[in-house]
Amino acid sequence: MTGSLAILNARIVDPATATVGDGGVLIRDRHIAAVGRFDLPADIATIDAKGAHLAPGLVDLGIFAIDMPAFTAGGITRAVLMPDQSPPLDHEALVQRAAAAGKPDVWIHPLAAATKGLAGKELAEMGLMQAGGACAVATGRGWIADSGVMRRVLAYANALGLLVITHAEDSGLTTGAVATESEYATRMGLPAAPAVAEAMAVARDLMLVEETGARLHFRQLSTARAFALVRDAKRRGLPVTCGISPAHLLLSDVAIGGFRTFAHLSPPLRAEDDRQAALAAIADGTIDLICSSHDPQGPEAKRLPFADAEAGMSGAETLLTLSLALVRDGVIALPRLIELLSTAPARLLGLPGGSLAPGAEADLLLFDPDTPWRIDSDHMASRAGNTPFDGLPVQGRVLRTIKGGSVLS
Repeated sequence: MTGSLAILNARIVDPATATVGDGGVLIRDRHIAAVGRFDLPADIATIDAKGAHLAPGLVDLGIFAIDMPAFTAGGITRAVLMPDQSPPLDHEALVQRAAAAGKPDVWIHPLAAATKGLAGKELAEMGLMQAGGACAVATGRGWIADSGVMRRVLAYANALGLLVITHAEDSGLTTGAVATESEYATRMGLPAAPAVAEAMAVARDLMLVEETGARLHFRQLSTARAFALVRDAKRRGLPVTCGISPAHLLLSDVAIGGFRTFAHLSPPLRAEDDRQAALAAIADGTIDLICSSHDPQGPEAKRLPFADAEAGMSGAETLLTLSLALVRDGVIALPRLIELLSTAPARLLGLPGGSLAPGAEADLLLFDPDTPWRIDSDHMASRAGNTPFDGLPVQGRVLRTIKGGSVLS
């Protein structure tokens, strides 16, 4: 369905006004023409929402694989691609190819590799990749251990007006580790690293931000000490933001029991105290956005001993569903959740989307926050169903994903 479209009888979730109200949306020429109450033009296609919730389409910052069925099933209309591809996105032509991969449906916005081959040694040509369509610069799955290199990355990106997105774990402590150091990991005999490795990486990078003035986003944080550092940095006015995945909000390291490789993530799941600190950081605004960290791994990568299995989870199609638990538990309100999933990442990267304002691109999703269902890893839309939430009863499901006025599902 393309062209002019009216969505009627919806519950409109508007993050800009922090309200939920009845009404509809009128779409013309891929853009929002009216919101709320409006005169219905003659001979226009319509969708009766039947009381379903209508919100801006999700903008997922930091996916590791282009997985269109999963994005559509999850209400994602723009996906920000990590540079950890094969080969890494460290050249203008590779960025251009990645940017064209999803059009005209879910748009892919690639991140440029900060260093050549993501090796953490020699700076990549950020300016050329920016011209080729890169919306920011990223260190990839790893932390740049050489402080001199990281300082140059931040300074160069700042000169170009580019955001830097980094992974925060001190590799001197985490190399070879697959879990967070604890009595629990010790009993399981897993190679583990102390949780402080995250805070150590954050502290170093915050000092470099203070030195260079560059904008820095920590793609995923998961520990109380890291959140405290970011909270303090924001109070001091540093241009720093951070994100988190639903897995680190809803699960602790107990989930790796039975050597469940679907719960082998990066960063690893943390202790319950850190999980509670993450919920507090969501509530007080320290955490700026929620991302899926979509990283589907096939059975050949997961059906291995825990220490040998690849880290990562399939998260795109469950991003909204799992995040809705924050609303049901009273941590945040529904409009704030949509802001964290849509408006905030779009604003951070300067992308269209995340808005219901007239004139904005008609990237939308219809969802029912109360629909009960059970996550089944064997029947996911994703190309791989490796999720630590396999078998979990949940509430809330995407009904339709609309990109630029075109109904994708």
